[in-house]
Amino acid sequence: MIVPSIFALTVLARTASAAVASTFTAPAPAPTSESPFYVGAANSTITNSPNVPGKVFDRFIQIWLENTDFAQAASQPVFQTLAAQGITLTGYYGVTHPSEPNYLAVVGGDFFGLATDVMEAVPTNMSTVVDLLEQKNISWSTYQENMPTDAYAGFNYTNPDNYTYYVRKHNPLVIYDSVTNISTRAARIRNFNDFAVDVGNNSLSQWIFVTPNLRNDGHDTNAAYAAAWLNFWLVPLLSDPNFNTAKTLIMITFDENETYTIGNNVYGLLLGGVVPQAMKNTTDPTFYTHYSTLSTVENNWDLGNLGRQDTNKTLANVFNLVASVTSYKNNNLTASSPSLPMLNITGTIPGPLNPNYYVPYLAPNTAGTGGGSGKTFVAPNVNTSLTSANAPAPINITAPMTTSSAAGLTSNAGSMIAAVTVAAVAAMLL
Repeated sequence: MIVPSIFALTVLARTASAAVASTFTAPAPAPTSESPFYVGAANSTITNSPNVPGKVFDRFIQIWLENTDFAQAASQPVFQTLAAQGITLTGYYGVTHPSEPNYLAVVGGDFFGLATDVMEAVPTNMSTVVDLLEQKNISWSTYQENMPTDAYAGFNYTNPDNYTYYVRKHNPLVIYDSVTNISTRAARIRNFNDFAVDVGNNSLSQWIFVTPNLRNDGHDTNAAYAAAWLNFWLVPLLSDPNFNTAKTLIMITFDENETYTIGNNVYGLLLGGVVPQAMKNTTDPTFYTHYSTLSTVENNWDLGNLGRQDTNKTLANVFNLVASVTSYKNNNLTASSPSLPMLNITGTIPGPLNPNYYVPYLAPNTAGTGGGSGKTFVAPNVNTSLTSANAPAPINITAPMTTSSAAGLTSNAGSMIAAVTVAAVAAMLL
């Protein structure tokens, strides 16, 4: 049974949080500059381990934007200019709705049934990409615009101008206790003043996740505003050797699309010095999801896996830019395949964060293989006897969305909208 109330809340949230009609304002003199607007003071320069060469790239930078349909992003002149320098992923998909579970998934390989944007903390026995990277001494960090202090644990933060720019739900690694409960790891969840210092000192890590604030990522504004921020922040950095080297891969994408009743196709773009000249201004129609970023990193550095959706061969194709070099075999799904997985359902996936379909946190599936040849990472405090073999079976998200199921999803959502108030939506998704 679909849980229509959650779906209706998220649909209504789009109306309740209408885009702010404002002109982009640069938050700092340059992307390499510190700024009082960023609030958090720089906490010195991080120390990284020696560079670990990858098979294709030595640095991977993800920049996540918000809630935009593919066509809307692709129509923006800034994205079109950037696309001429890279590879547009026309078959890239978010894995669910709303925002927070997508952020959980991209670093942890699962969203654990979450179907809201509420305050969550995933327990210490659930692993992330950090565990895989640290096994091979690959440095990592994440930069969060307007986060007041490193590894800030609050639900959100309001600037002195009374606008809430930062939210926890868009900061994926801070939600995992396996990261924040270790002080050396927590220090790598950094703010934008830290970024200015780190890039200036040429001390950026090898794996980086960047989250702009709620205006600059398009959440409270629109795709044009987010594009203007990219023009201010990313475009100058593309020519900065401290940021973009010959072995750097940069990915721009969105957490989810805006229209919940269609497939969760979002804009994805691969940039950076590692993209060969012959592949610039091209498209890749291969079916990818947020789990593909995990499997691609695993493949590039020959890492282990998390034993979750990063080992799902339907959902975790490795980017062809890398797979073509490593001879990794992807499936044959593309953006035009007739039966793609159902990735726009909300509230129907069992898990420990879904009160309506509760399933305990399960041990990783050690029988699967990820993008690399390493073993599944199993934290020492995991109950390895608690597996999918003895827990309620989740809904098969690799099953294609049928016409009847899509109609039922829309019908259930519509029947609930009249019963939910805008105030209730604002309270849940603030």
